Formats: sequence, C-alpha cells, structure tokens
Amino acid sequence: MRRILLACAGLALALAPAAGQGRDRYVEPPPVVVSPDLSAPWVLQLSRAPAGAARTAASRVAPGVRVGVAPDPVYRQRVLRQRAAPPAARAAAPVRTAAVAAGAGRQAAAGLDPRFLPQVVDYAGPHAAGTLVVDTRQRFLYHVLPGGKARRYGVGVGKPGFEWAGTHKVSQKREWPDWRPPAAMIAREKKKGNILPAHMKGGPANPLGARALYLGSTLYRIHGTNAPWTIGQAVSSGCIRMRNEDVIELYNTVPVGAKVVVI
Repeated sequence: MRRILLACAGLALALAPAAGQGRDRYVEPPPVVVSPDLSAPWVLQLSRAPAGAARTAASRVAPGVRVGVAPDPVYRQRVLRQRAAPPAARAAAPVRTAAVAAGAGRQAAAGLDPRFLPQVVDYAGPHAAGTLVVDTRQRFLYHVLPGGKARRYGVGVGKPGFEWAGTHKVSQKREWPDWRPPAAMIAREKKKGNILPAHMKGGPANPLGARALYLGSTLYRIHGTNAPWTIGQAVSSGCIRMRNEDVIELYNTVPVGAKVVVI
C-alpha cells in the first residue's frame, strides 16, 4: 500500500509542470523589439521604390545567367514552331495568347496597370509579321504576328522634350548590357545636382535591365529596367523601356535585322 501511495505522489509531481505549461499557453508572449540599428537599413532599402513596387523575379537573375523561359510558354513555343515551319505554313492560324488574368493581381499590387501586361491582340496595321511597332502615345509595343495578330507589351517612353519617331532595324542585341550615359545626359543631370557614372557594368542595378535591343546607329534602345513600376509612363531620355520579363521574351523571339517603327 505504501508503494502505491508513493507511486501516485510521484505521478502527481510529474504532471504538475505539464499542467502549468498548459496554463501558459493562454498567456500572450511579450512583443519582439528590434533594435533600430538592425531595422533601419532594411526600411531604407524598401523606401527606394514606391509602396508595393516589388522587384520582379527576372530582375533578380544574376548577370551571365541565360534566361530562356518566357512568361507565356504557349506563345514562345508557337512562335518557335512557326519559325521552323515552311513559309506557306507560317501564314496559318494566328498565335493564341495564354490568359494574363492570373498575374494581373500581383502586377496591380506592384503599381502596374494590368493593361500593360503582355497579351496577344488583334492587329490591322500595315506592317508585316516580325515588325516591332512602338506607339509612344498609348505606351504600347506591338510585335506583329501572322494572321492579323500582335503580341502587345506595355512600355515606358521618352519624357516631354525627348519624344521621337522613325524607322530603324535591330542592329545588335545584348544580355545585361553595360550603360555608358551620353555626354549630354551627364552634363544635363549634373546641372540638376545628379552625378552620373561614365560607365556602369551590366547587372540588376543597371538602369538598362536584363536585355537591350539597339536601334540602328542611334543611341536609342529597347531595354529592360530596374524600375518596373514606371512602365506606362513618359520617363526616359528617348529609349523604350520594358519590364525585364518582357524584354527577355522579346530578346528571345526577335532577330537582329528586325524592323522597328516608332510612331
């Protein structure tokens, strides 16, 4: 009997802490306090872009890494099949677009109007398939496709005083291009108190973004950007800027020599 009493007493002592722990579950823990010395640098980084303007996945790709997957794989595979087909077959059915609604919510949260997302639209213009048409007023770039269709992208265009129009060809293409601001731009920005570098190596921080298509012998390019929230605005010094995802897709589907019409 004594052994039974001792065993019960030991069991009660063993259960006592567990019961106390059960009561502690309903006690609200104290708040976590982060030292300003630790949090300030992160807050500073977040404040460099407008609220909600997140960096895209393509913006974080390291220089030298070849990105071959377009945001719309259905479109890319269809274009590649058309290129490999005989000329008679290329004039067949138009390329169909994949739905863009899935990513529209994320882009809207990042400060981008969903209408500037890539999509295939009807095209009744005079330009042949393969031509790039930039509508600077509507802020759209059209990659003309067979069958009365075009792949449409939102773009950033030249700010007031830097508008231009003309016809050129893609003279060269570059991955993660270096940036060498023209002397006139350096002088202009210096008057505003902004000091531009004479040369900036390509990379995620470079304003030319992930890819660049050079237009003839001009200083203008169709290029990516490290500020995707500016797409749809008149913000550049004449270049046509695109989201990094979009310029990568264009880079992979448009050859050197392609005709470019800026209107």
